[in-house]
Amino acid sequence: MRLVGCLGWLVASVAVAGAEATSPASLLLFGSLEASPSVFVSGGAKVALDRVDGQGFVALANLGAGRRREGALTRDSIVGAVVFGYQWFPEWGVVAAYAGPEGTMDVLSGCGCVQALPARFGLRLHGEVWARPSDDTLLTATLILGSTRMSAWGRLSWGYRFWGAYLGPELAHYRDETGYAKWNVGLHATDFALGRFNLRLAAGLQMASARRDTAAYVGLTAWTPW
Repeated sequence: MRLVGCLGWLVASVAVAGAEATSPASLLLFGSLEASPSVFVSGGAKVALDRVDGQGFVALANLGAGRRREGALTRDSIVGAVVFGYQWFPEWGVVAAYAGPEGTMDVLSGCGCVQALPARFGLRLHGEVWARPSDDTLLTATLILGSTRMSAWGRLSWGYRFWGAYLGPELAHYRDETGYAKWNVGLHATDFALGRFNLRLAAGLQMASARRDTAAYVGLTAWTPW
């Protein structure tokens, strides 16, 4: 499993970010991109039985593709998942939990060879908390676990409301059974509007097991009710 943050499939931040929208819509479309020495792009939809900004049962479906270096090899991946869950709206924020099937397809290239690996299928668990300690602050925590590659991705962020968005630091980590791991340390601007879209921008430094040095990363997530 590769995520928006690794990705992160964001999908990870978008899953609950849709609840921030004050819209009666029952469908939310989202997409995300992370560019660094590794690249991942994904898109998908969130569907609610009633409203995406209300308490109740919800489902997330997403499909993504990425590329990363693993020593002398390059791994190209396609990752998809459909998860089902429930979101709660306590007075201080939003809590969501999901579970469902995921699948991956990988192609390894380099050293004069190309190898397509068999497709793998497994289970994904996804949890998020978006909390408002005060009227002008936002604290988020996301954790996604996947069994197809025994992967884990998590992110913590804090923001203060300024210029129509929450601005602050973020910390993210990803690792899987291949031995690949990465840390992202940077700044984000979350939940600012551009037309009918809401956006999340992030940038900072990335440290990956495939390199001994650090590199810059940038991330963009967009979502809109439909």
